[in-house]
Formats: sequence, C-alpha cells, structure tokens
Amino acid sequence: MTAIHSKTLAERIEDLLPQTQCTKCGYPACRPYADAIAAGEASYNQCPPGGQEGAARLAALLGKPVIPLDTTHGVERPRPLAVIDENICIGCTLCMQACPVDAIAGAAKQMHTVIAELCTGCDLCVPPCPVDCIAMIPVTGDATGWDAWTQEQADAARTRHDRRIARIERERVEAEARASARQASRSAQTAPEATEVTQATASNDDAEAKKRAIIQAAMERARKKKEELAKLGAGPKNTEHVSAAVQAQIDAAEERRRRLGVSDPGNASSDTNKPR
Repeated sequence: MTAIHSKTLAERIEDLLPQTQCTKCGYPACRPYADAIAAGEASYNQCPPGGQEGAARLAALLGKPVIPLDTTHGVERPRPLAVIDENICIGCTLCMQACPVDAIAGAAKQMHTVIAELCTGCDLCVPPCPVDCIAMIPVTGDATGWDAWTQEQADAARTRHDRRIARIERERVEAEARASARQASRSAQTAPEATEVTQATASNDDAEAKKRAIIQAAMERARKKKEELAKLGAGPKNTEHVSAAVQAQIDAAEERRRRLGVSDPGNASSDTNKPR
C-alpha cells in the first residue's frame, strides 16, 4: 500500500501565501498567519504582498466570498528592493538580524549589502537601522501583488526562512550547551575546594572534641583526688569564706569550662557555696 499524506488546511493556506515573511498581516511569519486563518482567528484578506489576487486565492480555497484587501495592514504595491547606502553603513548588523530570509551579507563593523535576488521587500530591515541608510526602491514598475512576485520566488523565500529559523534554534541550543558546560566546569573546580573546607572543619571539630576530652579527664582525676583527700581529712579548709578576688578566678574558670562544654560533677553545687 502507498501511504498518502494529505496536507492540513493550514499547510494549504500557507502554500498560497507569498512567503515574504513581512509580518504586515499581524503575525510573526506566513505560517502563523496561515494557522490563524485555519483556526478562524484571522481573516484571509490581511496580506498586502499577496494583494487582491492573494485574497481571492484564499477565498477560493476556503469556499468563501472574495472580499477587498484590508488596507489597515498595508496597501498592495509594486515589490520593493532594500538598498543599503554603503557610504553611511556602520556595520551594526541590526539589519542582518532583522532580515527573515538572510538576504543581507556583511559582518560586524563591516559594510553590509543586500543580495537583490533574495530580498522579498519585507521592509523589516529599515526600522532597526540606527543611521537610516536603507531605502526601499520599487523594482517591478506597475506590477503589484502576485503580478510582481512568482511562485518560484515564494518557494525559495520560504525555504530560506525555514533554514534561518532552524539555524537560530540550533545556535540557541549550542549556546545553552556551552553555558551548561562552563557551569559544570566551574562546579567541578569548586568541588575540591569545598571538600578541603569540609575536611578542615571536621579536623577542627575533632581537635576541639579531643581537647575537651583531655580537660574532662584531668578534672575527673582532680575530683577523685579531692574526694580521697577529704576522706583523709586533708581537704580544703577555707571553702566557706572565699575572697572576692579568688571567687572571680573560680567564676572565670567555670565560664571557660562552660564555653568548652566541660562539666564538673564535683562542683555541681558550687553555686550554693558562693558567698552572697
């Protein structure tokens, strides 16, 4: 069996558009306009480059009456050609970025020029030019609309536009991939540094814990020694009336132990023995 792939209504509408990609219809390109017509969201008389004949072609496809071109979107006119005054051009590349069919050649800070056979006369390169060096020159005499344009030219413009869109998308994906690679590289470089900081912190924590354990063990030995001396009657005799200076030293020592997290079971009730 042979598979038959029928075109959608939007695709059939797009085939009848001049593919100038001028946006005068109110949509960003010919295909979105075709989609809007197929969805009933736009009228079929909004394309000035197609002119009255273009509106008639679409009316026949849609089975609708022929209606006048909606001039709020522009008027039918002879096809113009963009011409750059190369003596004024500053090489900003803004016109190249605006051209929907890659009909302008040049480079940053270099003179630009329009490739005449590729220009669709869309006018989109004129507004962004900061030095007003682009003029739109009529090149088809009295011929307007489809009389000033051929199906072959439309097909070629459509191909260039589709290739441009694909290239822009590819460049976007590649740019995002490069950005992700740079971020991964930075993360890989900072990971060892973070590990070193973590290890240093852990080492410091271990040292503090060891210090507290040594102090705690020494205090425990002192407490046991004090208990043994007390049993032999050799304990401290003057614990009831301690001078203010000595008590301050005791308080300072207890504060240091508190900061270190060291407890002194033998002095648990020492606060009750302080002179008031």
